[in-house]
Amino acid sequence: MNVLLISAYELGRQPFGLASPAAWLRQAGARVVCFDLSRETLPAEAVSVADLIAFYVPMHTATRLAVALLPSVREMNPHAHICFYGLYAPVNEAYLRGLGVETILGGEFEEGLRSLAAQLSKKEAAPSTSLPPQQEPVISLARQNFITPDRADLPALEKYARLVMPSGEKRDVGYTEASRGCKHFCRHCPIVPVYRGAFRVIARDVVLADIRQQVASGAQHITFGDPDFFNGIGHAIPLIEAVHREFPRLTYDVTIKVEHLLKHENCIPQLCDTGCLFVTSAVESIDDAVLQKLQKNHTRAHFLLAVEMLRKADLAFQPTFVPFTPWTTIEGYCELLELLREHNLVENVAPIQLAIRLLIPAGSLLLELAEIRGGVGAFDGAALVYPWNHTEPRLDRLCETIQGIVHSGEKQRLSRSRIFERIEDAAFDEADDSATGRRSAHDGISKRATPILAARATVPYLDEPWYC
Repeated sequence: MNVLLISAYELGRQPFGLASPAAWLRQAGARVVCFDLSRETLPAEAVSVADLIAFYVPMHTATRLAVALLPSVREMNPHAHICFYGLYAPVNEAYLRGLGVETILGGEFEEGLRSLAAQLSKKEAAPSTSLPPQQEPVISLARQNFITPDRADLPALEKYARLVMPSGEKRDVGYTEASRGCKHFCRHCPIVPVYRGAFRVIARDVVLADIRQQVASGAQHITFGDPDFFNGIGHAIPLIEAVHREFPRLTYDVTIKVEHLLKHENCIPQLCDTGCLFVTSAVESIDDAVLQKLQKNHTRAHFLLAVEMLRKADLAFQPTFVPFTPWTTIEGYCELLELLREHNLVENVAPIQLAIRLLIPAGSLLLELAEIRGGVGAFDGAALVYPWNHTEPRLDRLCETIQGIVHSGEKQRLSRSRIFERIEDAAFDEADDSATGRRSAHDGISKRATPILAARATVPYLDEPWYC
């Protein structure tokens, strides 16, 4: 049984979503080849000999890229069984099946892939038998006994996003997961329609073994890709303590909700003592009304408390945002920029985070809101979203402008602070033009009351910022 596993994009990381199922399939006797198309070209010969071709789709961008590749893959091998697996597979099931995808696997997908490969092997041994309709659950939340991921044929870590230190030093970065799913129900989150509050841990010895092999391959820093590292505090803290005992010079970063940072404030020193450099948190907005609609379970005040708490602990805070929503106002966007400047967070925020527009994918809990249901168009299969336009066209125009500034700035390799200044110029100019800005031309107040002095980043960060 020849299995081809394909990742189109996974945030600049070596894909755990290929390495983990590769180990399961190889253990079951399959011949597995993995390709990460964000770092390498897919050769026609690998496609032509595959019996099973499985696309890993953990996010919106990855799914669109995989769908775009599907026709050429089909042309190269019209007989292979096509599978899509990952978070975005089950929520787009109807659309994907319409494209000829035969198996859809979401949630805990490793067992499903192994079962599918076994069925295809039986058919290979008896070609006259027909393969029954999908036997594996489209969404599985079964508790799996994970095994150590197999990263043997993935591109070297040095080809992926690297950690940039304030000194300018760069470090190779590994990536692993200690848990999946999430206990929370944030309305805009793509995890919720699949896991529905379920949370699954990966055994500590498996995580340690995965980190061990990546350190042996040159990793000096590890990103834990858990949706929320503190979902299972009793699992997380002993794990990082064990990692630090074995690799005292290894650093790492984690993602933690604002709510959990405040709830588990007593655990912050343990993050510092075990090598954590920064914490990413999906803040999303500084508008309490918007945060309530998104069911984030934190407020603007909570966010600022978390900022100060981590700053006192000498941990860098990297907030992420969804600044363009149906509820965004020009004043609110400018207020976000002012807050980031006032609290010295400009260097902490990747510029792309100031350009992100709310996605409403299939299955989104945002559709629970009547104002969203009434404001979106019919589902766009090609874009994989319910389209929406802001009631104030200038907000859509500003979003496009900011996206252009970010992409242009990154192409020119401008600093975060310089890109931020250009974003400010565009936002406050739009506010002035609309006569609704908090700082208009006639009030005599400078847009940059507090100048940005940093010539380069003052916090550690990954040089390929993520987005969905």
